[in-house]
Amino acid sequence: MWLADLSSADLAESATPPLLAIPLGATEQHGPHLPLDTDTAVAVELCRRLAAARADIVVAPPIPYGSSGEHARFPGTLSIGRDALELLIVELVRSADEFAGVVLINGHGGNLEPLHAAHRRLTAEGRDILLWSPTGPADDTHAGHGETSVMLELHPDRVAMHRAEPGNTRPLRELMPHLRSGGVKAVSDNGVLGDPTGATAAEGTRILARWTEALIAAVTDEFPHRMQR
Repeated sequence: MWLADLSSADLAESATPPLLAIPLGATEQHGPHLPLDTDTAVAVELCRRLAAARADIVVAPPIPYGSSGEHARFPGTLSIGRDALELLIVELVRSADEFAGVVLINGHGGNLEPLHAAHRRLTAEGRDILLWSPTGPADDTHAGHGETSVMLELHPDRVAMHRAEPGNTRPLRELMPHLRSGGVKAVSDNGVLGDPTGATAAEGTRILARWTEALIAAVTDEFPHRMQR
């Protein structure tokens, strides 16, 4: 399941090349209550679930840095920017030609623009690649009810619910002009876009199940002749 646990000889002995799933995350603020690696943790878990459902998936080590400039001015945020992320993905996927295809599983919305650019470039080169990201409500896009519930399911010991507080709950489309010009700090002093105060692990279980089902369906549609468990 995990590429880092395999040897080159292990892969060479495979009867058919596997698909490579790459978890893409970020290291950025997630309000006062969630850890900086929230997006990476979610992407890794979705890759794990995909590999548990399909016998042809190998999961690469996660990429924990992304395009997170919108979260600048919050302590702990690290960003490599759009251009660097696009180039990183292009070169990484080019190096993966020994695999049957690549599934990019992205946990951070700010990565999408460079990832779509990389996807267009790689598909134009004839490479088999799927880009997939989980979705959620437009008024709950960062460190809110959904992400907090998911982290309560995955890593409850790393969620500081005593610090959870509402942020800006306006729909993302209304916030976007301000986000583009001033980042998250311009619209939310605590870095939250949503309201995490009612989050529960039970809701996180339901969200993860929905995301997992959608991811497996997307991979099946993109690679219809591959193996499922």
